[in-house]
Amino acid sequence: MTLNRREVLRWGTIGAGAAMVSSAASSAGLPSMILQPPAPVTPPLGLAPQAPAGINPQLFQRAKAALDQHRIRYRDHMGIVDFGLASAQPRFHVVDIRSGAVESYTVTHGKGSDPAHCGYLEQFSNAAGSEATSNGTYTTDEYYYGKHGLSLKLNGLDWSNNNAMNRAIVIHSAWYAEPNNIAEHGKLGRSQGCFAFSRHDQWLVMQKLAGGRMIFADKMA
Repeated sequence: MTLNRREVLRWGTIGAGAAMVSSAASSAGLPSMILQPPAPVTPPLGLAPQAPAGINPQLFQRAKAALDQHRIRYRDHMGIVDFGLASAQPRFHVVDIRSGAVESYTVTHGKGSDPAHCGYLEQFSNAAGSEATSNGTYTTDEYYYGKHGLSLKLNGLDWSNNNAMNRAIVIHSAWYAEPNNIAEHGKLGRSQGCFAFSRHDQWLVMQKLAGGRMIFADKMA
């Protein structure tokens, strides 16, 4: 395939290529269940008032508010990303809203958010060409198979990230997000603004958050 990631998104080959995605995922050893968005669940009565252990309380409260503000339909799992932490730390939290259980993963930030590559996000941007991370509320959209293999599109719902689709900000795996980068350099590499994971972690995250689940990303300090 000669199309790059942005061209794949622009020309709409995602929806039409379901068979290709399924075949490619199978050959890559991807669990088949990831190709079907999780079934709808009855929303719980409400989130616990206190943040689960390991999640910044202020960030958790903002994520809770975003669920209601944007009328998120699926409320079994949500993602909370604490970009106040270094890229070497597990800062992408997948929260089971029903039980309060949390699974945490390392995730990259964009080059434009960390120009000196210090390992910390210094600034957000929603501008095209910035190669920066955008903060705000996202929902997951469609799968596609592109430059980084199976990837997941994201919708930006706030003024601070509403260019996410046009900028091709997605969830994907990348060599620079693998754990060996932390062992060798003390930090992950940088993306072009996407949420890049190790191959193993990307599949786990997509299994829980595909099909319209919410991701809330920000930093409190």
